[in-house]
Amino acid sequence: MNRNLNAPARLADIVAGDLETRILEGSLKPGDRLPAERALAAELGVSRPSLREAIQKLVSKGLLVTRHGGGTLVTDRLESAFVDPWKDMLRAHPALQSDILEFRHMLEGEAALLAAQRATEADLARIDQVYGAMEAAYDSDQLESCIDQDVAFHQAIAEASHNALIGHLSASLMRIVHGHIEGNLVHLHALPAQWGQIRVQHRAIWQALHARDPEAAATAAGVHIEFVRASMVESAKVEARLDTARRRLAVPGRA
Repeated sequence: MNRNLNAPARLADIVAGDLETRILEGSLKPGDRLPAERALAAELGVSRPSLREAIQKLVSKGLLVTRHGGGTLVTDRLESAFVDPWKDMLRAHPALQSDILEFRHMLEGEAALLAAQRATEADLARIDQVYGAMEAAYDSDQLESCIDQDVAFHQAIAEASHNALIGHLSASLMRIVHGHIEGNLVHLHALPAQWGQIRVQHRAIWQALHARDPEAAATAAGVHIEFVRASMVESAKVEARLDTARRRLAVPGRA
């Protein structure tokens, strides 16, 4: 950063802008704790008073929160204002699920396309790390870990698109539909052939990214989301049948 050390107020603005950029690009995520003041000031090459002023600016914006004895943390302000109302709407109007999947199809297809074009070696290394963890979870049949790593894989791709809005919308979308993703993967876990298809689809996306093939990456992402959509529809039908069967069983005098 090009800093004028004779203008401390301006310097605080620059430092605040640096930290805000890290939040926007996802280098600092909701819940992340900032490094200790001394270490962060040294990293940024500024005085601790200037750093404190910069942090206070972001606290005022609602992007950071300072907790007594708990350090300074990144808030979820960029996501929560979008996520909370939509989670409520989805609970009240389940039919919105198809609209959300349609939007996810567009978002993840574009994210994969841009990631194939723009991902740095560091981005690919991170995607490889998450992909490896996801494969290990599948190998060990750890369903909860599979769900977590599935979400992490798609988020890593979104962030590798180097489009800040895609990165944050993807994170928000995953929070909105997390319960549905979990329910769908539980459903698919009981169907070995379809469960295996998810691994095949993820591998196709991963290979297209490494091949730097934008069209193949977008197509692979689209195939995956369409598979998710179809399986969610089937899962909903199965759950509806189970609900009907339970209601019939609950009728007095019926065996």
